[in-house]
Amino acid sequence: MKRRAMVLAGAAVAGLIAIAALAQKQDGEARVDGVTFLGEPVTATEIALGQDLYAANCASCHGASLEGQPDWRRRRNNGRLPAPPHDETGHTWHHSDQDLFKITRSGVEAVVPDYESDMPAFEGILTDAEIRAVLAHIKSTWPERERAVQAKITANDEGGS
Repeated sequence: MKRRAMVLAGAAVAGLIAIAALAQKQDGEARVDGVTFLGEPVTATEIALGQDLYAANCASCHGASLEGQPDWRRRRNNGRLPAPPHDETGHTWHHSDQDLFKITRSGVEAVVPDYESDMPAFEGILTDAEIRAVLAHIKSTWPERERAVQAKITANDEGGS
């Protein structure tokens, strides 16, 4: 009797694990806990793609470890700011997903008119899905607190105004 109860309990646990694993799938991809873009879960595949795209397109200015350029808060002689960090020490997580997407796709001036920046617009270089992947990679590196604050900012952005 004890053996049958243990077998049944083991089967129940295995079933719960299988259900939990299925719940962690989206379109056949494993979700990454706590990482979303525009409120939608992000997959590990998207983050891996984003990491590769970041290395190829962003790391030369924003740093291989998302650390930004030295003295990123101090304007250069031309009046422009160096590339900021995208890790938790910077201000990237203070912006909504909508604004981060617009900045990456169309340049900083898409969000701050008449702002001069050395950052290029990536429209025509990266697809919208690739931009989402890069931003997902960046967000996946933030501690839980910064992701939670940024998720609230995104939710309050009322459709990307």
